[in-house]
Amino acid sequence: MQPLITGIHHITAIAGNPQANIDFYTGVLGLRLVKKTINFDSPDVYHFYFGDEVGSPGTVFTTFPFTGARKGTKGIGELTYTAFSIPTESLEYWIARLRKFDFRVSDTLTRFGEKLIRFEDHDGMGIELIANNTDDRGGWTYGQIPKEHSIKGFYGATLNLRSKELTAQLLTKHMDYRFIGEENGRFRYGTEGKAGDIVDILVNPNGNRGQQSAGTVHHIAFRTANTTTQLQVQKILMENGYQVTEVKDRNYFMSIYFREPGGVLFEIATDEPGFAIDEEEAHLGELLKLPDWAEPNRKEIEAALAPVALNTEKYV
Repeated sequence: MQPLITGIHHITAIAGNPQANIDFYTGVLGLRLVKKTINFDSPDVYHFYFGDEVGSPGTVFTTFPFTGARKGTKGIGELTYTAFSIPTESLEYWIARLRKFDFRVSDTLTRFGEKLIRFEDHDGMGIELIANNTDDRGGWTYGQIPKEHSIKGFYGATLNLRSKELTAQLLTKHMDYRFIGEENGRFRYGTEGKAGDIVDILVNPNGNRGQQSAGTVHHIAFRTANTTTQLQVQKILMENGYQVTEVKDRNYFMSIYFREPGGVLFEIATDEPGFAIDEEEAHLGELLKLPDWAEPNRKEIEAALAPVALNTEKYV
């Protein structure tokens, strides 16, 4: 029987300045801006999607950039570090690149036998690059980063929680995850245990709760194939006491949301239909795309949004 959930679909964060946000994720990290749209719940705020060439599920980091937003704080009840996958031989390249653009980078760390580095973006967003030789996905680059060093997509995510038992039960009993191992108070779970599906729970019983604002993660979305499998997941979750939303149309996928026991907002998002439904693949992210219900107000929406542009040539 095929699993209903197959890994991470996307991770969505809150950011500050929209242009600085685009500059970092496309310029410094080299991700592709695959969609430029609006926050459906706040149409005067952008929603950017950054990923591989086509925005494949498991590669897409998305942001809500609120101009002037204060910085949030990492803490309990949050996804505190988003990990991207890079080739084993690329670690030194990325250390040098990040330092070139004045980002403070950790010493090389080792976790579950793999080397990684940790740093923060301009808003304080926690990011890790994990070097591994098991990820066969192709990366994306605008040309300022050698293809062989490009980011391949997500490796995984770290949930910072007071305890793990109820969240682990959710993952393993209702979301097709399995326990992989424990190291230094970090408990690892995966669907197959490979880049793109890893969820680590870091147990911190005495930590302070995080404060959500710029530089913090809003939610993590998990992959399911289509609306049929999504409704099956929704039914399972509701039968087991989780307060799950109705299905919401996000244009590029369908979504349901609920809070896991530790407080992190979880989403289940469909792989279908993808980001090429309203733009050709060669031109993804070039125009401001609006949902049908917002099109009549395009003039007002565009007037409320600060102009942004790709500046990847600055980051060679």
